[in-house]
Amino acid sequence: MNSRTRRLLKRAQKADTNAASELLRLHYADVYSYLRRLCGSQPDADDLTQQTFLKVWSSLDHFKGRSKFSTWLHRIAYNCYIDWQRRNAGSALNLPDQWWLQCVDDNPGPFSNLAERHLARQLYEAVDQLDEDKKQTVHLHYYQGLSLRETAKVLGVATSTVKYRLREVFKTLRVKLGFRETRSQQQRISIAEGESL
Repeated sequence: MNSRTRRLLKRAQKADTNAASELLRLHYADVYSYLRRLCGSQPDADDLTQQTFLKVWSSLDHFKGRSKFSTWLHRIAYNCYIDWQRRNAGSALNLPDQWWLQCVDDNPGPFSNLAERHLARQLYEAVDQLDEDKKQTVHLHYYQGLSLRETAKVLGVATSTVKYRLREVFKTLRVKLGFRETRSQQQRISIAEGESL
């Protein structure tokens, strides 16, 4: 945890609303984007983000600093999402929109990166179809940028479980996207710096 976040936390724990507002400003977009991708609708993501920060502020004095603040925050967001999912199980209102269509830039020049944009849409759609545990793992590790260890803490599993899930996701996505390995040439999908499918 960086020193600025540590100072803001100490002040917020002493009921300093300016420090709490600054923490909110620093972390709101990350939490919202995480929940937006999971729940699939803007209004639900708005509500879940608000619930998350209400829980954060009401339990801020319980944060002991054993993990990064962002890891603790994502764990609360994850729990809010799981609670929401239980309440809305089987509901017709729980139909996700295609959030990933907003992620791909529509403004490059004509024909520029067309194949890349198409692949990105396919990849996002395939990730949305994964089972919940694997989808959560991908969202936290790749989309939110949490380390393997932080992802494991948020999900309440071992780091080895996160690694296993990611290997399984790679296998699944390779099949779903039609990528196959040959001896002479391996097709790769770049998904993060230094990582590919």
